[in-house]
Amino acid sequence: MSNRSPQVDQVILKAAAFAQPILTHFRDLVHAVCPEVEEKIKWGMPFFVYKDDNLCHMAAFKQHCAIGFWKAKLIDEKLVAKAKTEEAMGHFGKITSLKDLPSDKLLTKWIKAGMQLNDAGIKLTKPPVEKNKPVEVPADIQKVINKNAKAKKTWIAFSNSHRKEYIQWITEAKTSVTKEKRITTMLKLLEDGKERYWKSAKK
Repeated sequence: MSNRSPQVDQVILKAAAFAQPILTHFRDLVHAVCPEVEEKIKWGMPFFVYKDDNLCHMAAFKQHCAIGFWKAKLIDEKLVAKAKTEEAMGHFGKITSLKDLPSDKLLTKWIKAGMQLNDAGIKLTKPPVEKNKPVEVPADIQKVINKNAKAKKTWIAFSNSHRKEYIQWITEAKTSVTKEKRITTMLKLLEDGKERYWKSAKK
């Protein structure tokens, strides 16, 4: 049974003429190095999956292609040093022709390195979410809150999300007059112990 996806076939067929040979070459190389690889469309791009985990992906844009490896951060530093992530999405810059592709030898090293990580069951770990990280309050907003004891008490008791709602609402004001009106309204609501969207809050 073929492990090539018809959806990826369509992505290649619909890509610009310059991109088709690039995508086809990389696709063929991945399958040659990793015969067990599977193809899936994720985030609108062709992904190559090995051992139920992402291995690498490719994408075509109007004027260039990009190739990326899912666990690049965990791959040998000497390989990563050859990457060009600052130039485009992926790890090899903007690829506009087959000549821009790294050598098959180098790409094979990347593919095998990714396979080894998947074989070992090593997963990408997400950085811990700082749930209680203080919200950065603009100095002018903090100043008016500090001058109002009732408002300050409510503000301190609020969750980060409730504070963000007020900060965003005020900082998005397009004129100083609108900003001042919103600050006045905020202080009144805070004095009453109310969040920004208190009317729609669940009782």
